[in-house]
Amino acid sequence: MGHATPATQALSRAKLAFDLHEYAYEAGLAQIGLHAAEAIGAEPARVLKTLMVEVDGKPACAVIPSDASLSMKKVAAAFGGKSAKMMESAKAEKLTGFHTGGISPFGQKRASPVAFEQSALGVERIIVNGGKRGLMIELAPADALSAAKAEAKPLIADQ
Repeated sequence: MGHATPATQALSRAKLAFDLHEYAYEAGLAQIGLHAAEAIGAEPARVLKTLMVEVDGKPACAVIPSDASLSMKKVAAAFGGKSAKMMESAKAEKLTGFHTGGISPFGQKRASPVAFEQSALGVERIIVNGGKRGLMIELAPADALSAAKAEAKPLIADQ
């Protein structure tokens, strides 16, 4: 399996250190992030899922723990809007250049604003999608924010 994706290339160009984890992606699973966490033996809170949303009709990218849910109210506020909704899969794929289940916050075809859930960044290393199904990138939270030109914001629903 080749490891070069627009996501890994973006991190390499930025000269950021990262490790790759591969797992057998299973299509049709509702909880892709939780499946990935289990498959690579990582805590779900460290494995982040990348969700494409629309805030007041404009694209944005929210990165949250795989065991959490988005709060659309918090997402709208994080991106300076009034309302937020999930982006349709086909639109997300066209915009990012990645397939659903393989969307990464790094190296998207058309960059949109990115926010990471702030409570997820208090660990030494986080794991995010590597730009293709079954490929995960592990890196330092500060490097992830830098590479994605992202901000840390509250995004998740109260558990």
